Amino acid sequence: MKEKLKIIPLGGLDEIGKNMTVIEYGNDMVVIDCGLAFPNDDMLGVDLVIPDTTYLKRNYKKLRGYLITHGHEDHIGALPYVLRDVNAPVYSTRLTCGIIETKLAEHKMPSKVRLNRIKAGDSIKLGCFSVEFIHTNHSIADSVALAIRTPLGTVIHTGDFKVDLTPASGEMIDLARFGELGKEGVLALMSDSTNVERPGYTPSEQTVGAGLENFFKNCRERIIIATFASNVSRLQQILDIAAKYGRKVAVCGRSMEKISAVAMELGYLCDKGKVMIDIAEMRRYPREQLVIVSTGSQGETMSALYRMAYNSHKQVEVVPGDRILIAASAIPGNEKAVNSMVNELYKKGAEVIYDRNAALHVSGHACQEEQKLMLALCRPKYFIPVHGEHRMLRMHAQLGEQMGVPKKNVMITEIGRPIEIGEKSARLGNLVPSGQVLVDGLGIGDVGSAVLRDRKHLAEDGLLVVVMTIDGTSGVVVAGPDIVSRGFVYVKEAEPLMEELRTTCQIALDRCLDEGVSDWNGIKLAVKGALSDFLFKKTKRSPMILPVIMEI
Repeated sequence: MKEKLKIIPLGGLDEIGKNMTVIEYGNDMVVIDCGLAFPNDDMLGVDLVIPDTTYLKRNYKKLRGYLITHGHEDHIGALPYVLRDVNAPVYSTRLTCGIIETKLAEHKMPSKVRLNRIKAGDSIKLGCFSVEFIHTNHSIADSVALAIRTPLGTVIHTGDFKVDLTPASGEMIDLARFGELGKEGVLALMSDSTNVERPGYTPSEQTVGAGLENFFKNCRERIIIATFASNVSRLQQILDIAAKYGRKVAVCGRSMEKISAVAMELGYLCDKGKVMIDIAEMRRYPREQLVIVSTGSQGETMSALYRMAYNSHKQVEVVPGDRILIAASAIPGNEKAVNSMVNELYKKGAEVIYDRNAALHVSGHACQEEQKLMLALCRPKYFIPVHGEHRMLRMHAQLGEQMGVPKKNVMITEIGRPIEIGEKSARLGNLVPSGQVLVDGLGIGDVGSAVLRDRKHLAEDGLLVVVMTIDGTSGVVVAGPDIVSRGFVYVKEAEPLMEELRTTCQIALDRCLDEGVSDWNGIKLAVKGALSDFLFKKTKRSPMILPVIMEI
């Protein structure tokens, strides 16, 4: 009897980002993608969120490699963190490899990682698996889908994809190969669900070029374009249009500079008109001859456009007349940050164009008709919607049923819940260790729910520090209590309240002395309890109270 094939999502389900999926059979295991997510509003101070890789660590000897579909952060961003503990060969296309190399260099670990460059059409052998890379279209060049041949049949993972019949660069998606695999027989299809709520087809990237050119035609001012750093084909279109209208282009923002340099070196970006200049050279040219391509389309606080909006960019100052194009749609959850940034730019007298109807951005993800086409070509026995929030997975599952996949063979799972496929049937297995790991500065995983709860408490109610000096022999307070407020009240304006707090604290200390409470923990609890009760009755607020005892 054959082993069961296990498909184990460690990220990317019921969320956007943090994509990571394990394919396991017997003593062999491969991982598809290794991405990060950005923190929610309640993750105060957290920089990044990455998948919990406990399962990989426990099964390290089985791991044969990481298969990367494309170079977006939600698919590669966790690699520098994960590879420290669970190192294995990484397989990706040239551009994706170049971006990964840059990222690993920042973390001072490129020599430790075995990066293997492949191209669409290649096949590799990893344990019992044979993996074929299939060319797809997305909002970054060199994107691929994966056809993983297993002892039980072929599993196709689409990666992020769209069907672009007229891509701005490269070839269209290899639909013929998906059709051939469908004829051979596909055991399971894992397909991108991001745009399942949108009917029809995703427009071609070529339409953005036409939209951009319209803004260049009659503009006599400086143009600033904010877009995703990874969208190399869009930058190429901007270079071509700028050359046509006699403008120079400067890229601005660390990720934009790095990715454009990698793309130029590898030949994915071509400056035929010699229009690219360093940001420091802008002063040599009239404003009406300049185009600045910047990061910050999502209102990220450290991005170039954000810093321009809030007067903290060292090299670019937004002035009245600047025409600013935001060539990206706001990712769900980022709308508030984008709107605030746009308001600041308007205050500076700039003209900001960010409306979706302005044809400045198209999605890199398939809409319903393209998703149906993928299902029709692959004809899978089992269908597994991936890459999306729960409502998206549900809607994609319905599409699968419409396209003829039996309802019992449409599998919706959750992070950590394996899909176990046998020779005759499939089922959901028992949960494996999974979840999220929070990255804060150089700390990885040292911020958990307790720390976040404390940070939230501090942010909402502030902090009171109570300092007292106690005689170690008699237990008598010889100095204090002194109370320091941070984020609770302004002490100079709340002196009566401070005096009441000191009195309440003194009463609690006297009670401890009368009752013979001498251990520090007992005294701290008594002080904390008395102050908490008093403050809530007095102010209906509950600041964090931190008693500090010094002994002499």
